[in-house]
Amino acid sequence: IAPAFAASSPPDRILLTPELLQERLKLPIVQNGMQVLDLRRFIIDLQPENADFRDRFYRSVQTYLNRPGKPTHLDLSDSLIKGRFEGDRLGLRVPLYGDALSRLFTLPELEQLRRDRSRISQLKSLSNLLLDEKQINPDSNLQITVFRGQLKLVKTRFADTANFNNIFFLDRIDAQGSIFEKDSDWSETRFSQPISLTAAKFVNAARFRNSIFFNKARFAQSIFTGITIFQGSTFEDTTNFHQAQFQKIANFSRTKWQGNADFSQTNWQDQAQFFKAKFSQSLFLSESTFSSTVTFREAQFQKSVNLRGTSILGLADFSDVGFGRSVFLNISDLTFDSDKAKISGDPGHIGRALSIPTLQGNENLLRNLVRNFRTQEQISEANEIIYKMALLWQQELRHRLHGMNINTVSGDKLQKIGFSPAQVEAILRRREKQLFSTLNEILNLDEVDLATYVKVRDRLIVSDPISLWIWVKIASDLLGLSVLLWLSGNGTNFWLVFGDGLLAIAYFSTLFWRVDRYRRRIPKPIVPTLAETLWMGGSYCLFNLLGLLAIFRTSPQPWLTLTCLFIVLVPI
Repeated sequence: IAPAFAASSPPDRILLTPELLQERLKLPIVQNGMQVLDLRRFIIDLQPENADFRDRFYRSVQTYLNRPGKPTHLDLSDSLIKGRFEGDRLGLRVPLYGDALSRLFTLPELEQLRRDRSRISQLKSLSNLLLDEKQINPDSNLQITVFRGQLKLVKTRFADTANFNNIFFLDRIDAQGSIFEKDSDWSETRFSQPISLTAAKFVNAARFRNSIFFNKARFAQSIFTGITIFQGSTFEDTTNFHQAQFQKIANFSRTKWQGNADFSQTNWQDQAQFFKAKFSQSLFLSESTFSSTVTFREAQFQKSVNLRGTSILGLADFSDVGFGRSVFLNISDLTFDSDKAKISGDPGHIGRALSIPTLQGNENLLRNLVRNFRTQEQISEANEIIYKMALLWQQELRHRLHGMNINTVSGDKLQKIGFSPAQVEAILRRREKQLFSTLNEILNLDEVDLATYVKVRDRLIVSDPISLWIWVKIASDLLGLSVLLWLSGNGTNFWLVFGDGLLAIAYFSTLFWRVDRYRRRIPKPIVPTLAETLWMGGSYCLFNLLGLLAIFRTSPQPWLTLTCLFIVLVPI
């Protein structure tokens, strides 16, 4: 199928000729005090049959962009480039090793090059340790192409392959809405300033292997219809893939993310690979859709991962994942069918890492998670989810008892918990017309902002007025559930139940032994022997020690567990 642009070109595009090129080279435009080589809205023919113009184009533009002094920007926006585009032929080849760099560079540019030189020197030192030093030529100089000025590719269309391999971009790249009809190669490229590929379209393979993004990178709303490769790349600042689409395999293996990684509302139609990726900041995958496998095997997370509202239709693999302290996976409102999809991870780790803040709206998700782990014979993970369900139900019951009903609470109390007088008045007016059916309806009021809602939502409820009998029933359910959680983790914690049992056995055994063996002192004492007393005392202390050890190691609230045991055992 021929590309859509092949049939007809936009009427405002004209063919770039040698004469027009020389004219633009002589008369650059000025934007923000910088000279810009204006090659917008041209058809630039770099095909092999036009070799003479192609060689002249690269030679003339490369010489013009790399003159001493301030760098000149290049603007190819809205242009159509036919033939293979060699971006490295527009830059300046410089060695990254050696004592001298080109005198063409300004001091800020030299600082950026030295920073990259230091990084590569460290990699070379590591290579020297891993390889035979005899195989390494100490006189060899690693070179890189440096692109000094800003590159604008807004809505630029590349009809053939585009090669930006091994280039150090010292200034920003603006390529919003650009279209790459064939392969585009950005491997081992450094981006010193922000790069924007927002709403770009990569029809064939997009390769960013081992690239370094020193500044912000924006790929929001981009479409990757071919294979996407970011393997080994480093992102040192915030990266934005919001609403991006990946229609084939997307490889982000061994990537390093120093800033936040925003993949919210992305669509992954094929495999998503984050094998051995390292996330130093938060990873956002909220409201994304994974139609196939997503792999985080051996990944490292130092901050929490947001999977809120995500749809998992295949396998989500978290095997051998390293979670930092207090790191969790927020899976609230996750769409997950245990009959078709799976969530897998290391036993004893993945269940604890899953976090659901509220029970409402997540009941079906929790049941599916229990079924998922039982299907994979990970009983400990299924028990962990059951325990979290009980905790959420406990939180819900406590909220019903102590929460303020938005439909009945007075205005003074509303103001005390955080509402302003204007917001209280708006709530009272709404209640006179119609009662609230859900707590989220507060946000429909113009006077109530999101920050206020987040601050007060845990102290408010929406329900019908409850009678004294209903209140007592809720309180008894809460007490019974709390006792069950304190004593047994809702029946899921074997060692906690075992510790309770040891204390109970030691207590009752000693109690009944004393009643049976120490009955009276007058007229003739009936008391146990010294040896028997020592045996019973020693065994009593041993059982208590083992029971206390099990409780304090496994119970989230050991003192509450012991208090509950005391209340149950002593009266009996």
